[in-house]
Amino acid sequence: MIRLFTTTLLAVTLLLAGCGDNASGDRKLRIAVIPKGTTHIFWKSVHAGAKKAEHDLGVEIIWQGPLKESDRQTQIQIVQNFISQNVDAMALAPLDSRSLVPVVKSAGKRNLPVVIFDSDLDSDDYVSFVATDNYKGGQLCAELMAQRMNNKGKVILLRYLEGSASTTNREQGFLDRIAEVAPDIELISTNQYAGATIERSLQSSQNILNRFPEVEGIYCPNETSVQGMLRALQTAGKAGKVVLVGFDANETLIQGLKDGEVSGFALQDPFMMGYLGVETAVKAVRGEPIEKRVDTGVVIVTKENMDLPEIQKLLYPDVEKWLGE
Repeated sequence: MIRLFTTTLLAVTLLLAGCGDNASGDRKLRIAVIPKGTTHIFWKSVHAGAKKAEHDLGVEIIWQGPLKESDRQTQIQIVQNFISQNVDAMALAPLDSRSLVPVVKSAGKRNLPVVIFDSDLDSDDYVSFVATDNYKGGQLCAELMAQRMNNKGKVILLRYLEGSASTTNREQGFLDRIAEVAPDIELISTNQYAGATIERSLQSSQNILNRFPEVEGIYCPNETSVQGMLRALQTAGKAGKVVLVGFDANETLIQGLKDGEVSGFALQDPFMMGYLGVETAVKAVRGEPIEKRVDTGVVIVTKENMDLPEIQKLLYPDVEKWLGE
C-alpha cells in the first residue's frame, strides 16, 4: 500500500510539474482577436494580418466577433467568454467606446493583457492602442474634398454610427479641417447617421439626397456608409456629378474610383493592424517593451495614384493566402 501510494503521489507530482511547464511557455500562447464585425472586407484583411502574425510568432489566434457592427451585446459576451476561457491576451476592436469599458476593466483585474485596435476606448485599462490616426484621416479627406470642389459649394457629412470612436474621430477631423482650408464650403447636413449595414446606409443616403437635392459634395467615414451612398447616387443618376469622398475600400468602391463615381478615399492598412495587434499582445504577455500607441498609417487614394505599387498593396491585401478565400 505504501509503495502504491508513493508511486501515485510521484505520478501526480510529475503531472502537475508538466502542467506548470506548459503554462510557463512550452505551449502556444492563445490570443483572442475580437473585431467589430466579420463580414466587411476590412475585417477580413485584419483577420489575414492576424493569421500571418500567428504563423510568424508561433502562437494560436482565436478569431471571433459579432456578425453586425451594431451588435454591442454580442461583442461584450464574446469578451466575457474569452476571459472565462483564460486566454493569454486579447486584441479587441470595441464596437462602442463606453459599453466595452467594464469588460476590459474586468480583464485587467485578472491580469489579462488587452490590446485595443482600430477604435478607441474611453478608458486606459489596456496595454496598447493599435490603430489608424483617424482624426488625421478625416483631415486628409477634407483636403481632398476642398480640392475637388475648388473650395466652395454645398457639402453633406453622413456620419456612421453613434458610439463608434474611430468614425467619430474621422468625422471631427473632416469638420475641423474643412473649416480651416475651405471656409466658403457650406455644410448643409452633419447630424445624420448611415447605420451599420449597407442596406441601412442606402436607405439613409436616399433620404438625405431627397432632402438636399442641391448637394455638391458628400463625405462618408467608413466602408458601408460610402458604399450605401454610392448606390444611392447611382440610383438617383448623380454618381460622378456629386463629389464623393469616403474612408476604406472594397471592390465596389475601387470600381467606383476607376469609373469616376468616387473622387477618392482614405485608406488604412487593416492587414498591418491585425498583425501588429497580435504582435503587441504577444509582447505584452512575454513582458517585452511595448508602446502605448501604435500608428498603422493612412493615405489618400485617388484615380491618379491608385496604380502605384504601394497603393496596390493596400488595395489588394493578401487575404487569400492567409484565409484561403
